[in-house]
Amino acid sequence: MGLGWSVHGDGKRILPGAVVAPEERLSWSRTIGIGMQHVIAMFGATLLVPTLTGFPVNTTLLFSGLGTMLFLLVTRNRLPSYLGSSFAFIAPLSATQGSGIGTQIGGVLVAGLTLVVVGVIVKAAGKQVIDAVMPPAVTGAIVALIGLNLAPTAAGNFQTQPLVATVTLLVILGATVAGRGMVSRLGILIGVLVGWIFAALTGNLPEGAVDTIDAAPWVGLPTFHSPHFELSAILVTLPVVIVLIAENVGHVKAVSEMTGRDMDDLAGDALMADGMATMLAGGFGGSGTTTYAENIGVMAATKVYSTAAYWVAAFTAVALAFIPKFGALIFTIPVGVLGGATLVLYGLIGMLGVRIWQDNRVNFNNPVNLMAAAVALVAGIGNLTLSIGSISLEGIAWGSAGIIVFYPVMMKLYRSLGEGRYAPAERRS
Repeated sequence: MGLGWSVHGDGKRILPGAVVAPEERLSWSRTIGIGMQHVIAMFGATLLVPTLTGFPVNTTLLFSGLGTMLFLLVTRNRLPSYLGSSFAFIAPLSATQGSGIGTQIGGVLVAGLTLVVVGVIVKAAGKQVIDAVMPPAVTGAIVALIGLNLAPTAAGNFQTQPLVATVTLLVILGATVAGRGMVSRLGILIGVLVGWIFAALTGNLPEGAVDTIDAAPWVGLPTFHSPHFELSAILVTLPVVIVLIAENVGHVKAVSEMTGRDMDDLAGDALMADGMATMLAGGFGGSGTTTYAENIGVMAATKVYSTAAYWVAAFTAVALAFIPKFGALIFTIPVGVLGGATLVLYGLIGMLGVRIWQDNRVNFNNPVNLMAAAVALVAGIGNLTLSIGSISLEGIAWGSAGIIVFYPVMMKLYRSLGEGRYAPAERRS
């Protein structure tokens, strides 16, 4: 399929029960408007990742847009998706912050390469290979521990400016729960904006924030960095690949359901495309990417699945990346605002793991599922840190590696030696 789109109907209306397919578009004025909605939807979350990790905002935004273009090309314009900053990278990037951005993006680049390899395998063997190596009991535990590993950071930021953090948190909760349509989907962005304004009015902005914004030029190049590879940083970052696999495969399933098309054949392409985009970002100083649920919400609301709208969003993101004043503004967000926002975001990552268990009906009467998840979660939440020679590994690496290695071993032992001791209802894995 090429980059051309046929016009849906008269280009103005969508009949009841109809959808604008990926290879279709509305009139260009309407397509541009919907593309702008996708920019708004991804904005808060995509920019929050570099804000929390200290990465260059404009660089991350640039490779978010370029990554989206790459994704659309690799999936042959069949799978509508925006590639924004992945929250899963927050934990390893925060854990390796002291080693410098070069070492951090080295881990990002290797994670992207690993995802490309997984994509090639999935394209050749089918999605069932993922289910065999990483069953839901394992995937859910890893996703949960990645989010909950960050709980102390969120709490620490909250405690630093409790009033600002509380206002931010309450606005996010109110907008998300009581808001309708785009207000609900942009709850985090709205909360951050209100929190920033409240902090400005109460004198809680970082010192020199206004001067920093004034000094930044309107037009300029993003800041680029070169990767540096250290084994400890790579091993801490690699577990993120599990999350990226789950998010990309889930995105394919979601779009398939919404459009009424079977897109399982695109799972391998999606993984390879996201891996390439993450490698591209890691090669020059941007954060790793992933498909965005926020943009699925826009598609569900508009019934427009046209990839043309995503090209508009991608070009808009690239254009914004060349406005340094915008990046300077993002870095004036006070720690209390971040505390209120991350209290929600990190918890949501943890609950995504629980949702994986729930959606796949993981049986915790099975002692293998129960024990493996219990140990992995405590290792992640407690940030178990041990050294192997000169390499220091933290909770995410130990929890993820432990459950991937020991889960199949324990399951084999359980089935061969201990299964007879349990009731039939407890034998399901």
